Amino acid sequence: MTKRLLIVEDDPGLQSQMRWCFSDDLEVAVADNREAAMAALRRHEPEVVTLDLGLPPDPGGASEGFALLDEILRLAPQTKVIVVTGREDKENAVKAIGMGASDFYQKPLDADILTFVVNRAFRLAELEQENQELNRQNNGANIKGIVAASPQMLTICRTLEKVAPTDVTTLITGETGTGKELLARALHDLSHRATKPFAAINCAAIPENLLESELFGYEKGAFTGATQSKKGKIESANGGTLFLDEIGDMPMPLQAKLLRFLQERLIDRVGSVNPIPVDVRVVCATHRDVRQLIDSGDFREDLYYRISEITLDVPSLRERDGDALVIAHSLLKSLGKQMERPNLTFSECAVRAINTYGWPGNVREMINKVKRATIMAEGKRVTASDLELEAPTSSGQDAINLRQVRETAERQAILQALQSSGFNMAQAARLLGVTRPTLYNLTDKYRIETSPEASSAG
Repeated sequence: MTKRLLIVEDDPGLQSQMRWCFSDDLEVAVADNREAAMAALRRHEPEVVTLDLGLPPDPGGASEGFALLDEILRLAPQTKVIVVTGREDKENAVKAIGMGASDFYQKPLDADILTFVVNRAFRLAELEQENQELNRQNNGANIKGIVAASPQMLTICRTLEKVAPTDVTTLITGETGTGKELLARALHDLSHRATKPFAAINCAAIPENLLESELFGYEKGAFTGATQSKKGKIESANGGTLFLDEIGDMPMPLQAKLLRFLQERLIDRVGSVNPIPVDVRVVCATHRDVRQLIDSGDFREDLYYRISEITLDVPSLRERDGDALVIAHSLLKSLGKQMERPNLTFSECAVRAINTYGWPGNVREMINKVKRATIMAEGKRVTASDLELEAPTSSGQDAINLRQVRETAERQAILQALQSSGFNMAQAARLLGVTRPTLYNLTDKYRIETSPEASSAG
């Protein structure tokens, strides 16, 4: 990746000399005043800035330089600023370091020393970026398998991170296809039990007469065909996490047995009279309304309180502002790579269709549609037809409404991408699946401020 340097210097002679110091593999931008410097900072997002404190209208002093330093560090705090001072101006150099500058360089110009100081700043920026990436892998919406930029989903991820290190029994609710099992696995992966087993069982997929033995295990001879003893899912998860999917479909007799286990942490295998202690963290999930099940007499209220010490209510895709397009781009990229079609992009009609469709099957439905489109697309553009979605009309009154819907969704997605990337334009562009110049055009179009302070003030 090309490194970017911004030189802020009002002397044209020094500008050209400083430019000359750096090799062609460095992208160098130049500014000669505060306004031009801030514009260049937004456009080029340089990792390193050299800043001469003596800028117009105060070339003989340092007030303008200090004001610019403060602005740079507020807008892009990760930027490494090297302050350039005169030989006898150590006081200002020390003050600049105190304000947050990463280094200083004293005139007159020495090419070797200047390149050394600048390269050192680039290396520092690179190390910090690597550290942020490592932190990000265990954090936020980058929870394994979860792609999100919406405030609704980011709130779920923040809560999950706080809950994961504990052993509280957790209930995950939400429509089919919203990623409840992924969140259950994340709770396990981010806990102290991560190296121990993760055992999952779908309470709705196993016949009632087999579910008890699957959960609790059985002893040899407990029933016809039980030729040897077998551990159940609960026992096999000892030390780790037990995930009970579709807990709302568990038969009432088993609910009583599960409640006893949660209270005593002892299990009885079918056909045994010797209780077995088990240390396991329990995570449950359901797409059903448990309160409604309690009212209809199909779910024990005391069990509900046991399994819902913490509840994560996962929003449907249609409730996650701007996430549909972000997830679709991510899926197209990963599936395209898997199927050796890495250069696929969505057409304008596909983007409109993704944003206006209700996604009743949530993310699971989207995975299926994008996978099909990756196979069926002709050329490099995926259309609404490839996704088996109806292309929104582009004429008459509907077009006006659809355009408003699309623009609202685009604006919301851009704001979310900026917030989740810490207002780093390069990261936000990657998240949205567009180029940085395209993102700048869109932020200009929608008059979106690209700094956190301006955004929060607005």
